[in-house]
Amino acid sequence: MTGFETLAIHAGQDPDPVTGAVIPPIYQTSTYAQDGVGGTRGGYEYSRTANPTRTALEECLAALEGGAAASAFAFASGMAAEDCLLRTACRPGDHVLIPSDAYGGTYRLFSKVLSQWGVSHEAVALDDIGAVQAALASRPVRLVWAESPTNPLLSVPDLAELARAAHDHGALLVVDNTFASPYLQRPLSLDADVVVHSTTKYLGGHSDVVGGAVVVGAAHAELAEGLAFNRNATGGVPGPFDCWLTLRGIKTLAVRMDRHCANAERVAEMLAAHPAVTQVYYPGLPSHPGHAVAKDQMRGYGGMVSFRLRGGEPAAVGVCARTRLFTLGESLGGVESLIEHPARMTHASVTGSPLEVPADLVRLSVGIEDAADLIADLEQALA
Repeated sequence: MTGFETLAIHAGQDPDPVTGAVIPPIYQTSTYAQDGVGGTRGGYEYSRTANPTRTALEECLAALEGGAAASAFAFASGMAAEDCLLRTACRPGDHVLIPSDAYGGTYRLFSKVLSQWGVSHEAVALDDIGAVQAALASRPVRLVWAESPTNPLLSVPDLAELARAAHDHGALLVVDNTFASPYLQRPLSLDADVVVHSTTKYLGGHSDVVGGAVVVGAAHAELAEGLAFNRNATGGVPGPFDCWLTLRGIKTLAVRMDRHCANAERVAEMLAAHPAVTQVYYPGLPSHPGHAVAKDQMRGYGGMVSFRLRGGEPAAVGVCARTRLFTLGESLGGVESLIEHPARMTHASVTGSPLEVPADLVRLSVGIEDAADLIADLEQALA
C-alpha cells in the first residue's frame, strides 16, 4: 500500500481475524488474561501500556506520516503529547526555539510549566531562516519547535531549511503538523525529526473526540523508546473509544481536506476584496509571504483563514457575534465552520508577551459546508 487514501483506510486496520469485522473493534478493557505468569497474548497486559484499538490507530498514524514501525504514540490530548515529548527529549538546562506566533497552549506549556523544570525558550520568526541561524549560533539549542502553518497567523516556515539549520547545530526539529494534517504535508519527508498532532482537529475531523499524537522519525529509535516508557509511566493515554473515533475520522481525511482547502480559498479571496478587512492570512493567496514555500512543501493550503478588521477589536468581536453558520468556538478542523477571537480566546495566554496577537484578528476554521453559504454568512456579519 502506498496511496495516502488507501493507507488512511487500511493501515493498521486489517479485518478482525476472529469475526472478519472490517472495522477494528473497540477493545473496551483495562486488563488481559495471561497464559501463565508473563505469558501475554500479543504483548497486551494492561491498557495504560497498550490496547489493540490504540495499536491500530498508531500503526495508521505512522503509515500516514511516513514514520518507522512502532514509531507513533497516541495521547489523551495534543498538549499531553507535547508535554511527554518535551520531557523525553529535553533535560533541565536545555533551550528551545519556538515560533514567534506559536499556539497559545504551547506557549503556556513552555512559559508556565517547563520553565519551572529548567527548560528555557526563545521566540523566533521561524520563516526567517537568518534569524533562526542567529539564534542557533548564539547558544546551544536542544530542539526547534515549529508549526506549519502557525496558529493563528498562518506563517509557513521552510521545513527543509529549518531541518538543515537545526541539524547543523546539533538540534532536533519538531513540527506541529496539526493545521496541515499528513494529507497536505509530511514533515518527516522534509528531514524533520518528530511530528506532533492534536488529533482532535483534522485527523478526528468531527469535533467529537480529544486526542494527540507523536510520530518519531526512523533515525530516533532511542527517543521512541523513551516516549514509550514515559507515556506508560505518566499515563496520558487515550481510551479505546477515543482511538476508534479518531480512526473513523482518518478514513475520510483526504476527501475532507480537499473540501476544506477549496472552501477556505474561496473565503480568503472574498475577504481579501472586502473593504472592512485590512489583511488576510492564508497561504493560498499569492500575496502571502509564505505562498511559494507552501506551494512547494504542501499539496494544498489548508482550511484555516485569519483576517484583521479596519474597525479594530470592537469590529472583530462584533463579527464573531454576528455569524450564523460559523459557530463561535475555540477548536478547529471539524466538518463544521468555526469562528473565534484569538486575543480573547485561544491565545489569551500570550497577552502581554512577545507572542501577543493583534486585537483586531479573527480566526476561521472553514468547514465543508456549501462555500456560497459560508461566504454569505461572513458578508452579512461584516456588513
